Amino acid sequence: MSFWEYLGNRHQTLLADAYQHASAVFQCMVAATLLGVLIGVVTYRSEWAGNLATTATATVLTVPSLAMIGLLIPVVGLGVPPTVISLTLYGLLPVVRNSIVGLRGVDPMLVDAARGIGMSRAARLLRVELPLAWPPILTGIRVSTQMLMGIAAIAAYASGPGLGNEIFRGLASLGSKNALNQVLAGTVGIVILALLFDAAYVLLGRLTIPRGIRG
Repeated sequence: MSFWEYLGNRHQTLLADAYQHASAVFQCMVAATLLGVLIGVVTYRSEWAGNLATTATATVLTVPSLAMIGLLIPVVGLGVPPTVISLTLYGLLPVVRNSIVGLRGVDPMLVDAARGIGMSRAARLLRVELPLAWPPILTGIRVSTQMLMGIAAIAAYASGPGLGNEIFRGLASLGSKNALNQVLAGTVGIVILALLFDAAYVLLGRLTIPRGIRG
């Protein structure tokens, strides 16, 4: 059976796996973004706190994804929980780092001007600092998403959702007539999803970043 014939016969299953894969990555990126920006907001004013946050989230990336999921299985079980926890943790570093860099890069004169017209600290953060720090934060989100697209495939090890199931089935049946088709279908699907997500982020950047800031 050719690759195209395989896609034709399995397109419904592949589309369902692709949807689950994209949904898992999207939801975990939302969680990682909220948590990462919050960590950045809390730590960016202090040099040691910012360094600690960056180092701690960087340490997570040193743990192999298969080992991370394996360690979580006895605690939270199989399926979605270990997938969500591991992907969220892996997605933190670029968001935290870029949040800190972006917030520290805001012109202090603009913050002083906002303070001078009576803005509270929360208002300055929400209306001045975070909007100006948004371009690097969005870049961090894009980087995290590309990483998680690949890491999410490992979730199949814990009976997680997504295209990793197709890849694992192919690897488990190497030598069979459809093994290569299964691995190729899962891999190509992940690459296509990554490109679609990145295109969506480019569009989001054009809609949310003023032309002057974009350069």
